[in-house]
Amino acid sequence: MLIDNHNRRINYLRLAVTDRCNLRCHYCMPSEGINFVKNDKLLTIEELQVLAKSLVDQGIDKIRITGGEPFVRKDLMVLLRYLSSLSGIRELSITTNATLIGPYIQELKALGIMNINLSLDAINRDTFEKITRRDQYDVVYNNLMTLIKEGFQVRINFIVLEDQNVQDIIPILKLQEQYPVSVRFLEEMPFNGGSKHFENIKWHYKAILDYIRTEYPSFEKLAAPNTSTSINYKIPGHLGTFGIIPSFSRTFCGSCNRLRITATGDVITCLYGKPKMNVKDLLRNKVPESVLHQAIEEAIGSRARTGFEAQKEHTAVFESSMTSIGG
Repeated sequence: MLIDNHNRRINYLRLAVTDRCNLRCHYCMPSEGINFVKNDKLLTIEELQVLAKSLVDQGIDKIRITGGEPFVRKDLMVLLRYLSSLSGIRELSITTNATLIGPYIQELKALGIMNINLSLDAINRDTFEKITRRDQYDVVYNNLMTLIKEGFQVRINFIVLEDQNVQDIIPILKLQEQYPVSVRFLEEMPFNGGSKHFENIKWHYKAILDYIRTEYPSFEKLAAPNTSTSINYKIPGHLGTFGIIPSFSRTFCGSCNRLRITATGDVITCLYGKPKMNVKDLLRNKVPESVLHQAIEEAIGSRARTGFEAQKEHTAVFESSMTSIGG
C-alpha cells in the first residue's frame, strides 16, 4: 500500500500515454501547439504495462488513461487489453476528447472499460470550434451519443472559461436532464503553455454554482467519497447529475489519493508541483521490481500537503501545458 508523508493512501493512478493532441484548446496550449516529445522518449507499451503492474502490486486499484489525447496513440488498445485483464484493478477509465474513440467503442465495451471522461467545453458548435480551433463538433457529439446509447458511464468535463463559454453552461445541462450522464464544471487552471497568466479567476466553483442556481434554483447535494474532486448535485426530474470541480481553488487536497505519471515517465505527486523523479531509465534498464517500488515510495514520501504548497516549487508554473502534464 502506498501512503504519503501526510498519511494519505494513494490508490489512484492517472497514466498518460502521449503528450500529443489533435485539438488546440487554448486553455491547454498555444495555437501553434507545443514541442511534442519524439516517440522514442515516450514510454513504450511494454514499459507502461510493467509500470502499471508494479503500481497495482503496490496498491493502485484505479487507473485513468490520459494524454494529450490517448487515442492519438495507435497502439493504445494493446495497453487497454492488458490493463483490462490485470487482477487488482477495481476501476479502469479513459479521459478523451472523443474525436477518435468511435472505432473502438465496441471493443471498449467488450473489455468492460465503461467509464469515460469526455472533455467538452461547449454544446454550441461555434463556441466549440473557437475553443478547440478545430472542426470536430459533429464527430464528438455523435460519439458522445453512441457512448450513451451503449451504456457507458459518461462524465462530461466542461472547463468554465471567462468570456468564452459561460453562455453554454445552462444549455449543456440539458444533456444531464435528458440522459443519465454527469456534467461536471471545472475551474480554469493555469496550465496553458504560457498562453495566459492569471493569479485568480472570476468563475470559481461558488460563482459557477450560483450561476446554475439562476436557472435551476432547486437541487440537492449528493453524497460522495471523501477522495472525490467533484461536488455533485441532482436536479429533481433530471436523469443525470451535475458537479463542480474546484480545480483552481483546490479544496480537496486534504484527501488527495492521486498519482500522475506522464508519457515520458515523470512522476508527479501533485498537479501543481514539479516531477519528483522519472521512471523511464529504471524501466529501460529493467531494474528489479523492488527497486522500482522503492523509487515510487520515495517520490510519494516527499509529497506537498496542498496544491498551493506544491506551486511554490515552480518559478513559472503558468508556462506548463496540461497536455504535457497528463491531465
